[in-house]
Amino acid sequence: MQPFTTLKGVAAPLNMINVDTDMIIPKNYLKTIKRTGLGKHLFAEMRYDEQGREKPDFVLNKGPYRGASILVSGQNFGCGSSREHASWALLDYGVRCVIAPSFADIFFNNTFKNGILSLRLPEPRVNELMRFLLELPGAEITVDLPAQTVTGPDGKVDKFDIDPFLKHCMINGLDEIGLTMEKAAAIAGYEGRIAKERSWV
Repeated sequence: MQPFTTLKGVAAPLNMINVDTDMIIPKNYLKTIKRTGLGKHLFAEMRYDEQGREKPDFVLNKGPYRGASILVSGQNFGCGSSREHASWALLDYGVRCVIAPSFADIFFNNTFKNGILSLRLPEPRVNELMRFLLELPGAEITVDLPAQTVTGPDGKVDKFDIDPFLKHCMINGLDEIGLTMEKAAAIAGYEGRIAKERSWV
């Protein structure tokens, strides 16, 4: 998993509440078990018409927001089914951070397991950020995970809370496999000792 320390990037405003995982990645794209290739299908039903042509009014189809690495949206982001493909699609598109007032629990946990920082800010500030991003297309936001700060296009700095364990994993690029491999020497020592002490096992 790619470490996350400081991210400065273009932020796209998705001014909606209750963005569910079927909106993030529609169910007909869930046949794959690969984590790559889903970015082109992110928000597919909102991005494309029935002929596969881009809908010009959708935020990620507008020039300044293409390739945004930060997404700012409304409350209860990631609700609906528990599909991990939603995190995979965001990451494959290039989104490393989602800012919202609240998240669905399963989606929230899935993002951290895949190297995406989901951070909560108060709803009035999120709405303020979205207004700035709409008025200044292509504006950037800076997220500093070690300092736990978000700097908006207006220069205002907001603090955010994060579980210390999740913060450690993100900064060091540790998913569940990575956490296990940190104990590789201890595991090997234990297995070697057991092989000698209980050779019949």
